[in-house]
Amino acid sequence: MIEPATNQITVAVFASDRGPGDAERASLMTQTGNYFARRGARILTLAEDGAPPVALITAARTAGGAVEVVADASIHLPPVLADVPVHVAGEGAERQALIASRTQALVGLPGSLASATALFATWSAARQQGRVLPVVLLNRHRAFEVVRGFSADVLSHSLKGHERAVQFADTVEDLWSRTQRLVQGR
Repeated sequence: MIEPATNQITVAVFASDRGPGDAERASLMTQTGNYFARRGARILTLAEDGAPPVALITAARTAGGAVEVVADASIHLPPVLADVPVHVAGEGAERQALIASRTQALVGLPGSLASATALFATWSAARQQGRVLPVVLLNRHRAFEVVRGFSADVLSHSLKGHERAVQFADTVEDLWSRTQRLVQGR
């Protein structure tokens, strides 16, 4: 299991390998895994319903990064990733609470509604643990515009400092910069 180090950022990256737009999503996962790993980030990721974010995991490991997968019982990694640490947890709430307790920030990549829902559930699990984890979303092709509107209309009234809690990035470089700044500014 990956233990957070004092000089490294542990980031939970929510990405989906299913649905329309797979080629672009795989490219974004590859860029993110590579960029974050080269900057020393430890990556936690979620794999449910037999769909691990293989491109993210492979890119991060190729760049020398540390990756751990939190998964349901349907997990099946390709043989080339057989040595990636996997923690199988029974229920979705258990997986989300585990990720929430072991990460310093949540990062969302454009993908499926399932990955966005899992990110929100993990953020909620952290709140139940008494933690407010920063969330940074890669808003490529306006993928998270609805969340941006929700953040401005709802969170701004109910969560003090919401502008530090939820941010939006347009590039992978900006995604890293915002994530690092939010974690180090805590």
